[in-house]
Amino acid sequence: MIEQLSELYGRQIPSRDVSPSLLNDSAVCRRPAFDGAYCQRCGQSADRRSTTLPNGAIYCPHCIQMGRLTSNDELCTIAEPNQFTSRLPALTWTGVLTTLQAACSHRIQAAFEQRQDTLLWAVTGAGKTEMLFPGIAWALEAGLRVAVASPRVDVCLELAPRLQAAFNAVDQAVLYGDMKGAYQYCQLTICTTHQLLRFYHAFDVLVVDEVDAFPFASDPGLKYASEQAKKPNGALLYLTATPSDWLQRAARKGELVMTYLPIRYHGHLLPEIKVVRTRDWRAKMHQGRLPDRLVRQMRENFTHRRRFLLFAPHVADLPALKRALELTFPGETVVTVHATDPERHAKVSRMRSRELNFLVTTTILERGVTFPEIDVFVLGAEDQVFSTAALVQIAGRAGRSASDPDGAVRFYANQLTEVIKTAQQQIKFVNRKARRIQHDSVRPM
Repeated sequence: MIEQLSELYGRQIPSRDVSPSLLNDSAVCRRPAFDGAYCQRCGQSADRRSTTLPNGAIYCPHCIQMGRLTSNDELCTIAEPNQFTSRLPALTWTGVLTTLQAACSHRIQAAFEQRQDTLLWAVTGAGKTEMLFPGIAWALEAGLRVAVASPRVDVCLELAPRLQAAFNAVDQAVLYGDMKGAYQYCQLTICTTHQLLRFYHAFDVLVVDEVDAFPFASDPGLKYASEQAKKPNGALLYLTATPSDWLQRAARKGELVMTYLPIRYHGHLLPEIKVVRTRDWRAKMHQGRLPDRLVRQMRENFTHRRRFLLFAPHVADLPALKRALELTFPGETVVTVHATDPERHAKVSRMRSRELNFLVTTTILERGVTFPEIDVFVLGAEDQVFSTAALVQIAGRAGRSASDPDGAVRFYANQLTEVIKTAQQQIKFVNRKARRIQHDSVRPM
């Protein structure tokens, strides 16, 4: 139950969740939750044939995970007042951007200042987060409200401490579905894109990271939420390494200003995908065996103490894969992780602290996490669960550190699919662009 006026600043909360003592406050604006059949929270329509309740109201099935919203409800908000008084220098990060990063960062800050919607297309490992820092610092020092959103909880939990360290004098809120603690009004917010459904004209600057990721890429309600969460005169920045067709079309039409960075912060190319053909890997796995070439590769990694991530298509594959790994490598600790694993964050932390030699995972770790000095293997890369964007992101987990920029990427697949080939082509495309940059940087003046 909302008890404080500040909890409604720039938010949209159903009236049933607001204290009766606040509902009559003159600062509270109330508007219908539905406009005809359209939900005002997520912008999508409800089919009356399947969503009509016994009392005659309809409900929205699209954003029901945020709490049921019906045509009898009202959404309550208070216009964002930007009650932030500190004008001290906000940025406490002391790192240094490369020349290319600094150029992109300057364009990002200019877009924030000019309230432009922007696309930053940068390869995995380009240092996108650090390139945001000067622009975010400008906004915070100007007393503006800022949010950084991502479709994935893991990405938010990775970003939060980095942003807290970069702006350690600025209060920040971290919002996601199963978070502990109550909502707090803050100048800097890190949240999942689903949490944007609770905001209305709240942010002067809104950054949406990993816009190609599930569920944002396939959910029009989340795109609507991101546009509605920023102020009408606010700036919206999309970040991605694999822009979708609609983002590229919007950039070509001039609806978005595009900034492009095809090379990693350390100046090295992306590791390219090597496909290793297998036969009936899943049948072998259920017999407690693994493809011979994968076994040889893993033994080589263990010998040279090279850590790695091993991706599998489905959660249902993990028990059999774990058993096959334990039978093949009885001396190794086999840990699996997936989206609904209650120990997910602890296991990722163990991998990050080098307690584990390797981690077996689903696509939950395809993006937003960084482990230095690792290789990446995908078993069953031909499976339809892997999109081109997912495979490019998975490959991008390797070679992210300057001390080890050439990690191996091996896809073990029954067949070479068009999706795999397209992922290979995308990486080769950006590497060609990067080579030109490398060439130009060493060319005599």
